[in-house]
Amino acid sequence: MPNLLIVDDEYESRLSLREFIQSSEYNYFSVHEAETYEKGLLMLKQLKPSILIVEISLPDHCGLDLGEKALQWDPGISVIILTQLKIFENVQRAINLGLSAFLLKPVLRSELKRIFERIIVHSLSKETNQLIGRNEVHVKPDFANPIESSIQYIQKHFKEPITLNMVADSVYLSPSHFSRLFKEEMGVTFIEYLTSYRVEQSKSLLKMTSLPIEVIAHQMGFTTAGYFATTFRKSEGCTPSKYRSLFEAG
Repeated sequence: MPNLLIVDDEYESRLSLREFIQSSEYNYFSVHEAETYEKGLLMLKQLKPSILIVEISLPDHCGLDLGEKALQWDPGISVIILTQLKIFENVQRAINLGLSAFLLKPVLRSELKRIFERIIVHSLSKETNQLIGRNEVHVKPDFANPIESSIQYIQKHFKEPITLNMVADSVYLSPSHFSRLFKEEMGVTFIEYLTSYRVEQSKSLLKMTSLPIEVIAHQMGFTTAGYFATTFRKSEGCTPSKYRSLFEAG
């Protein structure tokens, strides 16, 4: 389960953030809290959170310094700054540091949701690219081996909403000729191969992450979580959730 750390000396502020996260679609995060810079620094080292939400005006130090330290230790962390102070220099420093967001208290739920959506999409893209990026290849159409080239294209673009026509175009064949040739050489249709490949790649995310099923479905190119679950069950004999639980039990 990914960790999220809130560092704020105001209890009500921490409670509000915790309640937002636990009642939202981001409730898969394990939420941790600290009320001082020093405690936050210690928890950063121990927890290695994916997201840090920190108040600027901490009783023992500046929260911006904690955000900077977090980025030095983990350039992939997302840091959200909270403050009641409308000071331009703070905003400018946050931007220069590359922090993810700068929010004024009291923070609106809609504003938090917007920020989280942006952060999650960005971080999930990075995570999935790290897990399956090794499969990506630079496709150079081989006119003597169009199906081999099409397989390379699929492996590079399977997370996108690709179609038979798009892949056929990439190897300079008509859709009908490409469809026949693909079935002859691969023993399955283009759609069957693409679907099977997506399911196979999804297993890595189910095993290695605690990402929600709907997020994995989207990242693997499935239109809905329901379609992903149905397809996965047909292929593997169990639902994605069951597959994950069997792996965890092992």
